[in-house]
Amino acid sequence: MRRIILFSLVMMVAFGANACVSKSKYTQALEDADVARADFERTQAQKAALEQQVKTLKELNAKLSQEAQLAQDELQRIEHSRDTERGSLAGRTQEMEKQIRSLVAQHQAMRKKYQDLLRHNRTLKSMVARYQKELKERPGTQAGATAPGLPKPSAGAPKPVSTPKAPPAPAAINAPSKTPGMTSAAPTAGPAPVNMNTASANDMVLFLGLSKEEAQRVVSNRPYRIKGELVAKNVIPKATFDTIRNRITVKP
Repeated sequence: MRRIILFSLVMMVAFGANACVSKSKYTQALEDADVARADFERTQAQKAALEQQVKTLKELNAKLSQEAQLAQDELQRIEHSRDTERGSLAGRTQEMEKQIRSLVAQHQAMRKKYQDLLRHNRTLKSMVARYQKELKERPGTQAGATAPGLPKPSAGAPKPVSTPKAPPAPAAINAPSKTPGMTSAAPTAGPAPVNMNTASANDMVLFLGLSKEEAQRVVSNRPYRIKGELVAKNVIPKATFDTIRNRITVKP
């Protein structure tokens, strides 16, 4: 606008200075002034447009910066969550591996225990069969050994066995008692069997050769119904039982 005013003043001065300026020059000057004014307005519009673009770009830049910051924060959060989850997974994996090892050990122990129980069951079955055989083979009263006047024992009841005379040395060993109405049996050769239900631990050590611990276990686990219970109750080893089985008794 200043340029137009200045240009108009210059033209007026020139016109005043030269009164005889031609009409064509005056017209040309006016056209130039209009062109200059149009250029100035166009420049002003371009400037306003550029300023608006700059403002828009600044706002867009601020928005992009904010979005970039949000994206950075989200990325950090995801990385932190990933690291936390990774640590948690590692801990759970170690815990599961420990549980698996514990379960494998328990399975092996239970399998070993099952095998031991299976062997023990087979042993018990064989022992029961042997005890049943011993019960069936237990000797009864011989014919003619029963004194006159006594009733003959029934087939289902155990037959009385004549008790041999006890040796004089061990006082705890059962001595044979005379039953009224029965004839005394003839003494048998050799020492009398040691009664495992009544004999003392010292007698078992002295006459059977047991150790003090074995004799004490025999006393602690009384009474015994059959000889085989000495092995079934883990009182004495089977090898020891096989050695002394013919020298012991469990009769009440």
